[in-house]
Amino acid sequence: MQLVVRPEAQDELLEAQAWYERRSTGLGFEFARALDAAVARALRMPLAFPRIEAEFRHVVTRKFPYSVIYHPSASELVVVSFFHHRREPGSWHENIGGDR
Repeated sequence: MQLVVRPEAQDELLEAQAWYERRSTGLGFEFARALDAAVARALRMPLAFPRIEAEFRHVVTRKFPYSVIYHPSASELVVVSFFHHRREPGSWHENIGGDR
């Protein structure tokens, strides 16, 4: 299965990683590792995680208040958001062009 990370999700990742790194040296790296582990779990078992809407699912990271929101298909796993749990719940729709 191929991994595809939407540009908006990549921007969220980089912004959050920089924020954590400014808080404490090395914390940004730990954050990136936690997200990598969550993505790896989703790649291994794409249908094992809860569906949040339509075909979108999410896997919660360990140690950090983030979820990886993704859409699995037969050939790829598309990450649409690295979502902080304190954000407006439906705001990840902006990453897919939705106004819900």
